[in-house]
This record gives sequence, C-alpha cells and structure tokens, in this order.
Amino acid sequence: MLLSSVSEKYSSFSFLRGTQFQQGCTVIVTDSFYLELLDNMYDGIYFLDRDRRMTFWNKGAEKIAGYRSDEVIGSRCCNNILVHVDKDGANLCEGKCPVAKVLQEGEQVEAEVFLHHKDGYRVPVLVRIMAIRDDEGDIIGGVEIFRDNSEKVVAIDIIEDLKKQVFIDLLTGMPNRRYLEKIILGKLNELERYDWPFALLFLDIDHFKQINDRYGHDTGDMTLQMVAKSLTHCSRSFDTVGRWGGEEFVGVIANVDPDQLRLIGERYRIMVENSVLTESPETIRTTISIGATLARKKDTLESLVKRADAMMYRSKLAGRNCITLDEPDIQSASLSLS
Repeated sequence: MLLSSVSEKYSSFSFLRGTQFQQGCTVIVTDSFYLELLDNMYDGIYFLDRDRRMTFWNKGAEKIAGYRSDEVIGSRCCNNILVHVDKDGANLCEGKCPVAKVLQEGEQVEAEVFLHHKDGYRVPVLVRIMAIRDDEGDIIGGVEIFRDNSEKVVAIDIIEDLKKQVFIDLLTGMPNRRYLEKIILGKLNELERYDWPFALLFLDIDHFKQINDRYGHDTGDMTLQMVAKSLTHCSRSFDTVGRWGGEEFVGVIANVDPDQLRLIGERYRIMVENSVLTESPETIRTTISIGATLARKKDTLESLVKRADAMMYRSKLAGRNCITLDEPDIQSASLSLS
C-alpha cells in the first residue's frame, strides 16, 4: 500500500478518525485536529510506508533535523536524509536499520542514535519506532518519534567527568581513596548482613622516596603509573584496587579465605617485582610491601584499614618485598586445615 499523501494516509488509519466519548460528553475529532496536534508537538514525528518512504513530517522534525516537510516527503529515510548512525559511527541504514526491523517484525523499537542534520552535523536523538497496521492487522507502515537528546548527552558527559574527578585518581586512572572508602563501607555492610567475606590488602612501594630524590618527580609519577597498571591488570574482575594516596595502594578482595588472600597478595607482589620502567634515563625496578587482613563483623572502616596498614609495616620490618597476614587469620587458616 503506497501512502502518497498525508491526507490519504490519515484517512487510512482508524485511530485518526471518529468520535471520542469522555465523561458523557461527545467531542468531535477530525483529521485536521490530529494533523495540527502532531504538527505542534515538540518531538519529531514522521510516517513511512512499507517501502520506507516518508509520508508525513511534522514541524518538530523540521526543528530537530533542519529539513522542511517538502524536502523529505516522498523520499526514503535512508536516502542521505537522516542516515542514523550509532555511537560507534556505524551506519544503521546499511544493515541494522531499526525502521526496517519494525516493518518486518512489528515490534516496537527504542534506540539512542545520531541523525544527520541538514547542515551536516550529527544530532543525538532518542527514537521510538512503531508499526502501523490496517484493520486486518497487517503492517502497512511505521511511525518514528524522535527527541533531541543533546542535553542528556551533555549531562551524561558532565556527570561522567564529575565522577572521574570525584572517584578517579587522575595520575594513575585508578579508583581513588574516596571511592575505595565507599567500596569498603559497602563490603562491611554485606559482611554484617549476609556474611559475605572480604579482605583488605594495603600495599606500599618500597624505597619510593629514593626514586623521587634520585630521578625526579616525573620518573616517580611514571613509577606510580607502572605499579598501578600492574596491579590493575592482574586483579580479578570482582576485586577493586586503587590508589590510597602517595605511594600507597589498597585492594578490596572479595570472597576469600586466608590462603586465597595470601596467593592474591603474592600475585600482586610478583607482578610488580617483574615490572620494569624503561622510559626513564635508567631502567627502574621496584617492589611493594603488603599487609593483609580479613574483615571482621565488628570492624569499622578505620579499624580495618589500620590493621592492614600495621601488617604492611611488619612487611617493611621483615625486609620489604613480602606480604604479612594478620595473625588471627593465619590461626584461622591453620585450624581449617587441621
């Protein structure tokens, strides 16, 4: 069925004709009423026939896309008019067209895409596409409603930037102390309510002051970045490792017993020990000292971090480049093996 004009199209759809009854009153609703209603909506709205040719284009669509109604009516939606692309720049008209999907399957589709404005630039829009059916239920066309999504996109970008500033360490790209504290408090709550175990690793770069004093702060920063990447890349997907401050790092390790905790800490230690900074004037290697402890139900954020920090200092006293586990945790592991 080819819908060649707006008037023909509207006379074909039962939902655009008839009489509306509300609270005992009769309100006569005509086709012109619907046309005026659609034209005065802020959202862009256009209708297509089975061949994806546009048969109606409202004023909202003109404002968002820049094209006048007479420039698009009769054209196919993919003929260098809207040419929707996704966030990766993939042309949706060349294989993943949401309109074609609706016309073929009849299911409503929603998507965030970027349409082509008449002036050449891309506009982020939120689209909703629905099938139009005749009295027999056969699909005879479709309608797309689209809304300028620019403010949302800008708002999301701003929020993401703020999140990075608030929760991300800018030098290393790792979670910062504020984010780590938030995670630890959440884990303590889970431990109290559900008995979900977790542990804390406190890691400190050995002789970091000497690196700064000898090679300068730029090299010190590169050393921090190297250690951060080594820790991140060897972490499990459900653990969180971040920079606590200075040359200190903290790992929040989920669902572990003492033996598993020691193995994870050892993996961190070995990976850092085998990391090499070659961008500096001299080849630089470094090591870390680690303190480890399992969280306990009566722990607070402060008590847990303090205990892990104390274990880290024991590793320093033991000669550095090693891991020290809290003694009650060692005893608990020994009991479980006996």
